[in-house]
Amino acid sequence: MNLTVHINDLHGSQMAAKITGNFTIDGHQFRFTAIAFGRIGGQNIGAKISKDTERALENLGYDTDEVIMSLQSCLIKGDMTLPEGLKKESFADD
Repeated sequence: MNLTVHINDLHGSQMAAKITGNFTIDGHQFRFTAIAFGRIGGQNIGAKISKDTERALENLGYDTDEVIMSLQSCLIKGDMTLPEGLKKESFADD
């Protein structure tokens, strides 16, 4: 699975932040939202996709749980592109 992540907007801080963006999987682009929590026990991210996105992924033959886990992993690792002016250090631990 070839998954890339782009952050569109981020509100919050290193303690808690709401993230909106999109991910591309094998040439198909989808939107997501996520909540990032940090510091106590490390960085945790809960990503969500819409029911329409879930159906579209299933129709393409993807396991939605696996896609969400890959998406969350990219977010935790900082493997993403960001809008101009936003730095990973504002919400991701390296």
